[in-house]
Amino acid sequence: MASQIELERSRSLQKFLSEEGLVASPEEELRMRIVVDKLKEILMTWIKRVAYQRRLPQNQIKAASATLLPYGLYGLGVYNVEFDIDVLCVAPCFASMTEDFFIVLYNMLAGKPEVSGIHCVKDAKVPLLQFTFEGILISLAFSKLQVTAVPESVDDPSFVKDIDETSWKSLSGVRVKNSILQLVPDVKIFQEQLHCVKSWAKRRGVYGDLFGFFGDIHLAVLAAFICQKNPSASLVDLVSIFFKTFAFWPWPEPVVLQGGGTMPPLPPGTRTLMPIQLPSSPNEYCHSNMTTSTFNKIRAEFRRGYCLTQDALKPQFDWRNLFESFPYSKNCLQFVKVCLSTRNKDELGTWVHWVKSRIRCLLLKLEELQALCDPNPAEYIDLSVPVPNVVFYWGLVPGRGNNLDPNAAREDFMKNLSIGYEGNLGRMTLTIIQASQLPKILELAGAHIKAHLKLTNFNPQQQMIPVYSQHLPCYVVGYLATDGNLEHPHADGWMD
Repeated sequence: MASQIELERSRSLQKFLSEEGLVASPEEELRMRIVVDKLKEILMTWIKRVAYQRRLPQNQIKAASATLLPYGLYGLGVYNVEFDIDVLCVAPCFASMTEDFFIVLYNMLAGKPEVSGIHCVKDAKVPLLQFTFEGILISLAFSKLQVTAVPESVDDPSFVKDIDETSWKSLSGVRVKNSILQLVPDVKIFQEQLHCVKSWAKRRGVYGDLFGFFGDIHLAVLAAFICQKNPSASLVDLVSIFFKTFAFWPWPEPVVLQGGGTMPPLPPGTRTLMPIQLPSSPNEYCHSNMTTSTFNKIRAEFRRGYCLTQDALKPQFDWRNLFESFPYSKNCLQFVKVCLSTRNKDELGTWVHWVKSRIRCLLLKLEELQALCDPNPAEYIDLSVPVPNVVFYWGLVPGRGNNLDPNAAREDFMKNLSIGYEGNLGRMTLTIIQASQLPKILELAGAHIKAHLKLTNFNPQQQMIPVYSQHLPCYVVGYLATDGNLEHPHADGWMD
């Protein structure tokens, strides 16, 4: 049973998070639910359109349905308008991802005035449509079942029988969410702890799976593990135990939830640095992009959190210290400056997303060249550059990377980026700068910069090619955009 002091300190933590805007207000929660409900309505219209296009019988068109299942933090009941909403479109067997999801649904969403910045992420482990819906970032995955009408709930094991591999992977987020909510002893206090942990990770620069740090699933399993081990602890106690546990965890010993299944063998390579088992898939670990550099940063932040939270029950304890933004400019003498740019702003978002999806290759190359760095995921812009750009400043660990040749790392990485990219490659520069050369005020990507980065749904300079249905030869299902340039994307030296 929590003591009165623990309850008071827990309330002070909740108050701090609320005052810092790290917890969604009831109005913001309602706004997020309304957006999800509107998206459900769009999906129902979409699937009936697809059924008509497939020339299904009238009764099947009328009965056709798809559903929308939340996962990630939103699915776990952790709300913040700054967090993405992860949702899964579960479609019936007659819908295809290539044509119906990435063309028909894409065009329907792109034509909505409340939708902006829509783009396809086709090459990810879980393919996605990403877009902003009434100011809220949505990541929409796709799976299909061997049925013609999808019910609201797909928990019945018979529904996932004979589904394809991509659909199985896409459903994993929903399975993980359901498993965690079933395994934690108290859902409400788990949600509160997870909210604290996510906010801490973002502010301390250890959140961002693409950059080798934590993703939502890693943090959710770690928080659930602490809740299982301490079923009657207060919020403040759980936060303290979280840091104490993982500051001294004997990595690479895996973290496994009770009831999550048996422990599978560790995967090869650096992905064994901090193994965390997927509770819904006892033979798998959470996917990780972690490198030696990022592992060291995470471990250091765990130990810092442990040192600070030992005093968490004292009345004078200030939560601002734990959640203080990581002081990059004070901790490093040198930085790797990664500048991504394109000739026009309509191409920038796609280029930045592509580079970020492969950033682990660059981090590993830098480590191969003896440069350990802290890859700050925050996005900035360089106002001195005359073209649209996004800049990352990654701190170099003192004494490592003094003889780094950035051109060697850049050339190797650009070869990787050129494989599979469908548009004109943007430009990337890699330079080493001193801490004194950092902009006096590092301009974070605020609202005006995000608008600058926003992907437009249709570029008037692009040629829009109609795509016809495979089932109705005269029926246009949507349009594919092409830049109309058939020359090799590197022909003008833009890679230089």
